[in-house]
Amino acid sequence: MDLQGKCVLLGITGGIAAYKMANVASALKKRGADVEVIMTRNATQFITPLTFETLTGHKCIVDTFDRDFQFDVTHISLAKKADVILVAPATANVIAKMAHGIADDMLTTTVLAAGCPKLVSPAMNTGMLENPITQDNIRTLERYGFTIIPSESGVLACHDVGKGRLPADAVLLDYVEQALTPKDLAGLRVTVTAGPTQEAIDPVRFLTNHSTGKMGYAVARAAALRGASVTLIHGPTALEPVRFTEDVAITSAQDMYEAVTSRFEQTDILVMAAAVADYRPATVAADKVKKSDGDMSIPLVRTADILGTIGPRKTHQFLCGFSMETRDMVAHSAEKLQRKNLDMIVANNLKDPGAGFGVDTNLVTFLTPDGGVRQLPLMSKDAVAGAILDEIMARKGR
Repeated sequence: MDLQGKCVLLGITGGIAAYKMANVASALKKRGADVEVIMTRNATQFITPLTFETLTGHKCIVDTFDRDFQFDVTHISLAKKADVILVAPATANVIAKMAHGIADDMLTTTVLAAGCPKLVSPAMNTGMLENPITQDNIRTLERYGFTIIPSESGVLACHDVGKGRLPADAVLLDYVEQALTPKDLAGLRVTVTAGPTQEAIDPVRFLTNHSTGKMGYAVARAAALRGASVTLIHGPTALEPVRFTEDVAITSAQDMYEAVTSRFEQTDILVMAAAVADYRPATVAADKVKKSDGDMSIPLVRTADILGTIGPRKTHQFLCGFSMETRDMVAHSAEKLQRKNLDMIVANNLKDPGAGFGVDTNLVTFLTPDGGVRQLPLMSKDAVAGAILDEIMARKGR
């Protein structure tokens, strides 16, 4: 997501993980954000304000009564300027102060004055985190509308093993992006399918395709960031799970069929981006099929047609299919659109440079029942995902 024009205020407190926030500040700047930093005095023992000043181009604020700066009421001006505040790492002490309205330094004063979304990432010793007092303070922050980013588990700086680690940079950035993304899909239930299926031949071998799941994962992520309740149903992939979604892992086309059809009544938008096998072996050998000198043939039977089954049954659902072709793309996709009673189909040609499996870009064409055919330029799959959702929302009239 391009964060151009957005102000992200980082509140850094006195935990050992404070040094990690230099990478977060840098990553936000690279995405176009205007980054301001407030540090507690204890935080400056772990990393210097100069580091953040160099990365952000702004003075790093520490002292509430600092006079070596432009004349304004700084905690008020920063509170008004910020589009989101991320307090990370958040110590038990600062969490307690924020939960009870104690504003005795620049960070807690600014947080108390701000009306923007506030994200808090607790990072501390496991015993401190799990102490009932800290847990009660965290629940209090949630009750007041703060978003708590769950701590991760691992080896801590004190050499204990347990919860209390600051999450990875990518996690913190995802939470910031979610807070800044307009929620035009709020209240909608979106189901996305992604990746390949695997159709077993025997306990060792299976039939599959080259799908990596990147396109479907991008759609699921974009829908979740825009406020939808998202279920991602996917075949075997090597991709990291998509945050803010319900993750449903399947293996075969039949698994995919059951996962989609069982959720269909509760779905508002279905985006079928998975490359589901059209055929499976007629029988699955109980043991490994041994190699012989002659040729071998494998009888295949048709798998269940997911869209062909649910298309005629749709009531309020918006159905978006995908069509990957190697020739006559528009004609074949238009026929599929009509035959399966879809509301939209996203077509691409595997032979086009930059389109297809395993790459980070796509070249797609939207087809709709009213005869509409709209080709998009070559774009990143994240951008394509956003364009797909924009088109769906425009056609749903929201």
